[in-house]
Amino acid sequence: MARKKDQGARRAELGEAVQRAVLARGLEGVRLRDIAEQAGVTPAAVLYYGDLDALIYETYQRAIERFSQERERVADQFPDARDRLRACIDHGVASGPDDELVRLLFECWPRSLRDAKAAALDSSLTERQIAVYYGILVIGQTQGHFTLTDPPRLLAANFVAMEDGYQMEVLAGRRSRGEVIASLHSYARAATGHDLNGQAEYGEL
Repeated sequence: MARKKDQGARRAELGEAVQRAVLARGLEGVRLRDIAEQAGVTPAAVLYYGDLDALIYETYQRAIERFSQERERVADQFPDARDRLRACIDHGVASGPDDELVRLLFECWPRSLRDAKAAALDSSLTERQIAVYYGILVIGQTQGHFTLTDPPRLLAANFVAMEDGYQMEVLAGRRSRGEVIASLHSYARAATGHDLNGQAEYGEL
């Protein structure tokens, strides 16, 4: 049991090293020795846990889980769909160009254009984000807070598409997080008939 725990801890540390290497060099520029340097081990020691592609996929999957679970957790805190929607938008937008988790997700995205496994992982991320928005929109409609202008699945997909496009602007430093949230709030008003900007802080309605 102790050996398994040690291996699990070492694998987690290696995952952090992969993330640091990808963020430093970019996904297409990262090499096995970069990961080894970040981890403080030899390239042969890194290969014990898998080849470069396997390590990249594992790191990408872990980043997807972190991003998705945190967003789902935050949204589930609020019974009122209006609060859920505000929280969902707030926690989906990068904090700025140095947001490492969002940067990592977007470093991996281009590979999905030519790699079926990366494409499947990217699709799983997209579908999980759509599912969060879809659930909120349906709840808001049921609660009588939202008057949806289109089917909830379509609106949810639109939220995610807008969010993804604006994330690049934030990561590139061309648009602030506040500007992106304002844009998403504007779309929320058009899509649901509810003005999130005129709403009190979470739970104070």
